[in-house]
Amino acid sequence: MRYCAAALWRGSRSRGAVEYNAHCYSHAGKRQTSDSMAKPPTIFKRGTNLLLRHLAEHIDVGAALPPEQRMAELAHGSRTAVRSTLNYLLKRGLISDLKERRLLRKPAPDDYFDEAELQSGAARIQQVLMERIYHNDLPPGSDFSEAELARAAGASTISVREFLIGFSRYGLIEKKPQGGWRLCAFDRSFATELGDVRRMFELAAVDKLLGLPPDDPAFRVLDDLIARHRRLGSAMPASHRDFPALDREFHTFLIGLLNNRFAQGLNDIVSLVFHYHYQWDKRDELPRNQHAVQEHLELLQALARRDGEAARRAMHTHLDSSRSTMLESITQREQMTRPD
Repeated sequence: MRYCAAALWRGSRSRGAVEYNAHCYSHAGKRQTSDSMAKPPTIFKRGTNLLLRHLAEHIDVGAALPPEQRMAELAHGSRTAVRSTLNYLLKRGLISDLKERRLLRKPAPDDYFDEAELQSGAARIQQVLMERIYHNDLPPGSDFSEAELARAAGASTISVREFLIGFSRYGLIEKKPQGGWRLCAFDRSFATELGDVRRMFELAAVDKLLGLPPDDPAFRVLDDLIARHRRLGSAMPASHRDFPALDREFHTFLIGLLNNRFAQGLNDIVSLVFHYHYQWDKRDELPRNQHAVQEHLELLQALARRDGEAARRAMHTHLDSSRSTMLESITQREQMTRPD
């Protein structure tokens, strides 16, 4: 195994390409070229994001970063991986140098690697399935095959089959006896239970945000969400179909504050289930979206003011509305599918 230095890695980022120098090991005894190292590994990106969050929450501007061993623990990686991250931080202008390593500024949103780049194969498959449902490519009751989902997700049919078997436990899809899969519905008790767990997690997220320091990067994201909700609200009714994507981003932001894998997994299912069932009843889509935008704004603005009582009240109001709309959607679906 031979040590090689300064291999150039180029990473594709949601906010533009990032170039950074890193150290690497050559197992073949030859220097690795930039072509063979064209994409930074997922473990590097995930570890870098973890360190960035630590810097944002615990390190003051001007202070020195922790020792390498401590950073390796924070990043769930090795000291070699940490050195690669330090090169990245230097390139981004976050630290002074590689010796004293003093923080020059707090991390900004575009310093982080896109979470989509850190997805597992199962996460990519789920994302493709969710997008097809959101865009009505798979309306309720549709059949679909493992092969078409595999092509869309860039995954193997074996990976897709394993994902669908696991995903079917949520009751949203079922295996057809003659082969293939079908999107299916669930009953009111399932929707009620899902809403109860959603309320628990999202109220916890509200409390988590209210407890963060005023200079936490989360408040910059909060301000951005407020501005985008205002723009969307002023552009309605023409742009009301843009609401589902913003709604999912809104709830994903809240759940992401918990840094809890179980909460994140549930959030994906909740988002999928709620928007999926809204497709059964399009009659009140415009006023429903307009009302939800205003409810989001009331919550976001209360959080920005750090008004805990108003924020919790707004969260309860929004979840009550969402639950009521879901149950009405299920009733409409039952009426549509009931035999004459």
